[in-house]
Amino acid sequence: MTEILPRAAVLTGGLVAATLALSACSAGSDASTNADGESAATAITAEDFGGMDALVKAAKEEGTLNAIALPRDWANYGALIDGFEKKYGIKVKVENPDGASQDEINAVTSRKGQDGAPDVLDLGSSFAYSAAQKNLLAQYMVADFIDIPDGQKDTMSRWYNGYGGYISIGCDANRVKTCPTTFKELLKPEYKGKVALNGNPTQSGSAFGSVYAAALANGGSFDYIQPGLDFFAKLKKNGNYTPVQSTSATITKGKTPIVLDWDYLNARYSDEFKSKGLDWQVTVPEDGKFSQYYSQAINEDAPHPAAARLWQEYLYSAEGQNLWLKGYARPALMAAMEEDGTLDKTAAAKLPKVSGTPRFPTESQLGHAKDDIAQGWGKLVSR
Repeated sequence: MTEILPRAAVLTGGLVAATLALSACSAGSDASTNADGESAATAITAEDFGGMDALVKAAKEEGTLNAIALPRDWANYGALIDGFEKKYGIKVKVENPDGASQDEINAVTSRKGQDGAPDVLDLGSSFAYSAAQKNLLAQYMVADFIDIPDGQKDTMSRWYNGYGGYISIGCDANRVKTCPTTFKELLKPEYKGKVALNGNPTQSGSAFGSVYAAALANGGSFDYIQPGLDFFAKLKKNGNYTPVQSTSATITKGKTPIVLDWDYLNARYSDEFKSKGLDWQVTVPEDGKFSQYYSQAINEDAPHPAAARLWQEYLYSAEGQNLWLKGYARPALMAAMEEDGTLDKTAAAKLPKVSGTPRFPTESQLGHAKDDIAQGWGKLVSR
């Protein structure tokens, strides 16, 4: 089996593609304009560009979509990429599939105006907020923008949530006698050297979410993430936290038998490991329920602006949303699709169980939490 690292992996050597000689291009070339000479780069809706037919035509003429940090085994992106290519005949080039959200932003800023720059981004929410504040994202509203719940989209349509889930505890029941189901239980001495994250909270959305969830489980709030940092400090001090970044390989080798990660990733592991005789159990901890979505966005200077907008339309179609759902991710349009009958009910029934209604931190709360983690995590790991 080919080893696939999680999307949150942090590259120590920087982006490989950044070393390549990239030629500059101009967003809004002939291939990116409609019959009236209007540029896709300025279209805020498909209608602004003359409708979906005109957008599809321009995107096909561009012929390429530059994506970044999209592993095929993350939230069913392999099926989404294949579906888009088959439907429109547009080649999806995925750079640095194992990169983190910060790697995506770095690629946008370092390659502004170059034809190798990313067209589209898939970012942890806090990183989407940050990118929007830096004016890195284009305004664009997909056809079903109105059905994306309030609080899960930028009012200026620079980003909107695509899919998400809850922080969960994945556990190898073959190697762990009693699997933990709460954050409190993770502090037990029997879990010494067993608890891992899938990346660094300063760069990885899932690791960031794990610290937030730990804060909620220990008296913190969306406004107060310090208890989450304190929790991991305790976990490190008693030897339970291991700095080994979790992957499917580290799990199968027994190096990371307990993993804090999004429920859709841990649930996928359950399916993947069955054939290997590994019993991977997944629980959303009741004492620290933290839900977050990954946001979709278009690079303000996308070299293929029509293809970028068509990709967004595909992701937010019933086909695209259900493909995320089949990857155990909860699509942003799930409620609307359940109401109009387009939701894949079989896939929905397989999602990890969780009680209550998810709540989300505000842009300001996420920004403050990101700053606190940036300041506190380095001190924690150096102790």
